[in-house]
Amino acid sequence: MGKQMTEMLKGTLEGIVLALLAEQPAYGYEITTRLRDHGFTDTAEGTVYALLVRIEQKNLVDVEKVPSEKGPPRKVYTLNAQGTQELEDFWTTWSFLKTHIEQLNPRSTTHTNKEN
Repeated sequence: MGKQMTEMLKGTLEGIVLALLAEQPAYGYEITTRLRDHGFTDTAEGTVYALLVRIEQKNLVDVEKVPSEKGPPRKVYTLNAQGTQELEDFWTTWSFLKTHIEQLNPRSTTHTNKEN
């Protein structure tokens, strides 16, 4: 599953991170840890940090610098209204794709045989 999983994850990771931020604000390393806790164990920190830069540039999150016990302040990301709308759009798209892909999967219990 390695390479195929990586490629599929690239297209969905932004939505997954937005979903995590909808649960609670977090800083970069914390997001990586939470991804791993949810089973995304091969997600590199660098990938997450690059994604955080992109979602910040797209104004999907609010960023606050919070003092850290160790080192420089941490950037804590909070989902804002635009990010919430983006997440809703993600879930709508995800539901559409899931439904239609499952219909194509012969091993799926939701597969429908469309014979003419």
